[in-house]
Amino acid sequence: MSEPSVRLKHLLDQARRGDLGARDRLFQSCRNYIAIIARARMESWMKAKFDASDLVQQTLLDAHRGLNQFQGKNDAEWLAWLKQILENNAKDVIRHYRTDKRQAGLEAGQGDGESFNRMDGIAGDSLSTPSQVLMAHEREIAVATAMATLTEDHQTVIQLRSLQRLPFEDVAERMNRSRPAVQMLWMRAIQKLEEAISQVAE
Repeated sequence: MSEPSVRLKHLLDQARRGDLGARDRLFQSCRNYIAIIARARMESWMKAKFDASDLVQQTLLDAHRGLNQFQGKNDAEWLAWLKQILENNAKDVIRHYRTDKRQAGLEAGQGDGESFNRMDGIAGDSLSTPSQVLMAHEREIAVATAMATLTEDHQTVIQLRSLQRLPFEDVAERMNRSRPAVQMLWMRAIQKLEEAISQVAE
């Protein structure tokens, strides 16, 4: 199987030349990637008000409509462009639902786009293969695809610990588990992610 970045660049080139089939495959291949970032972006106070899947849909729709405006030349610039659309949409959602100063503070605290840069640190504090893989833009799609194959609990613990960088105590509280149980779950999730990345990259 060819490298994800090669396939992505090929689809992007074809889509920009007017190939509608390639256009559909391009956006489908990016859906998991956008979904992971959108889920990390939505703070817990937003979850009862807004589904991250709606943010994914809006982002892909906006990107689909604005493909002709994309001026980048490679997959890294393409992913950065998608992230920026997602960031703008997320800010609109937060602004719409903001009701008090505390929520306003959350919006201000997220303005640096930090959560969007954590795909390169999904392995948390370890220096294992996933973190090294994730540091390369061209592997982000492969990682997102691998993430989508994990169980809901494994995805959740990676989202909370490795993307949102919450302390294990907070992760345990949100998942209604003990800290030792969450730490074990996280270690197993990272192991499963390593295996899934290897399969995707083959």
